[in-house]
Amino acid sequence: MELNQMQRSFLEYTDALFREGFLDSQFSQLYQLQDESNPEFVIEVVSLFFEDSERLINDLSSALDQPDVDFKKIDAHVHQLKGSSSSIGAQRVKNSCITFRNFCEVQNTDGCVRCLQQVKQEYLLIKSKLEALFQLEKQIVAAGGSINMVDSMN
Repeated sequence: MELNQMQRSFLEYTDALFREGFLDSQFSQLYQLQDESNPEFVIEVVSLFFEDSERLINDLSSALDQPDVDFKKIDAHVHQLKGSSSSIGAQRVKNSCITFRNFCEVQNTDGCVRCLQQVKQEYLLIKSKLEALFQLEKQIVAAGGSINMVDSMN
C-alpha cells in the first residue's frame, strides 16, 4: 500500500472510530500532546490504559465473585476505570462505567455482573481497534510518512 493511501486509510479509520462513538475529543487532544521529542506518547499512554484496564477488570471480576459483595470497593474500581477511559477518550468504555456505577449505587449484583460483561466487551473492542490504528500508524512512519491527526479531527 502506498503512503498516501495508508494515510488516507488511517484518517478514515480514525473518523469512523469517532463517528461510531468509540472515541471522543480527548483522544485527539492526546495526539496534540505528541511531538518529535516524544513520538510514541499516545501509544505509551494508551498502553498504560490497557494495562490498568485489564487489572481493574480482573479486580472487578474477583470482587463480584465474592459471596459478600463489597459495592464500595467495586464502585472505586469502576470509578478508576471510568477516569482512565475518559482520559484517553475511550467514550464507550466510559459510558459503560457510568451505567455500572449506577448499579453499584443501588447495590444490584446482577446489574453489576451484566455491566462488567458490557465493560469487558467495550474494552476489548476499543483495544483491538486502537491496536489496528497504531499498527497502521507504524506502517506509515516506517514508510517515511507522518500522521497529522489534528487536521482530521477538528
